[in-house]
Amino acid sequence: MSTFTVKDGTEIYYKDWGKGQPIVFHHGWPLSSDDWDSQMMFFLQKGYRVIAHDRRGHGRSGQASEGNNMETYASDIAELTEALDLKDAIHVGHSTGGGEVIRYAAKYGKGRVAKAVIISAVTPIMVQNEANPEGVPLSVFDEIRKGTGFNRAQYFYDFPIPFYGWNREGQTVQEGIKQNWWRQGMMGSVLSHYEGIKAFSESDFTEDLKSLDIPVLVLHGEDDQIVPYAQAPRAAKLLKNSKLISYPGFSHGMPTINAETINNDILDFIK
Repeated sequence: MSTFTVKDGTEIYYKDWGKGQPIVFHHGWPLSSDDWDSQMMFFLQKGYRVIAHDRRGHGRSGQASEGNNMETYASDIAELTEALDLKDAIHVGHSTGGGEVIRYAAKYGKGRVAKAVIISAVTPIMVQNEANPEGVPLSVFDEIRKGTGFNRAQYFYDFPIPFYGWNREGQTVQEGIKQNWWRQGMMGSVLSHYEGIKAFSESDFTEDLKSLDIPVLVLHGEDDQIVPYAQAPRAAKLLKNSKLISYPGFSHGMPTINAETINNDILDFIK
């Protein structure tokens, strides 16, 4: 098992397979690097070096009581990419991981990041406030906090239903995917997951997006019930060099249940 210890002593688990140009995958809340199985296999077979980590407090990484915030998430990635000496890398992030990619690339990625892909991302900011009146009300995130912090096993068992759009007419629950989501979530720290809700909902990536000049692909499902689709065009507009692809009917979990479409669109972009 490959692990790396960051400056505050937290152990970060990661996978590093293959050779060639590196692609680094950043998972969503409250999952782990296992959520990238379809992408890791696809791009490995296309000749890329594929790397994915478990964010602190998630999966097999250390369950630190501190640092469960976007700034530390990005700092952890900076330490990992320096330790692996990754250059000309492509960073791909889903949901919370999309925010992590943008913060890392803006603050630490100069000279190391070639391109970025953000999927169903929390950028530029999710929560509703004076500067973001069209955002998601804080009460929604308080409900997620309550379910996660104090009824996690059942809450995480139910959460995949809207996550994958299985509550829509004509959709059928895929039990293996649902149980794998629950397994990944329950591997992590309840404290990290609880505090991570603030990280993904209240972090403001506006200035990070504005500062980037690398090519960024923005992918978002138009029927995303977790991170509203309106986030995507707002993020794309703030970027200097972006391409936006939207998918009618696709859910928040589209990298898993629509992997073939997503993988090929990413491949076209990074070639």
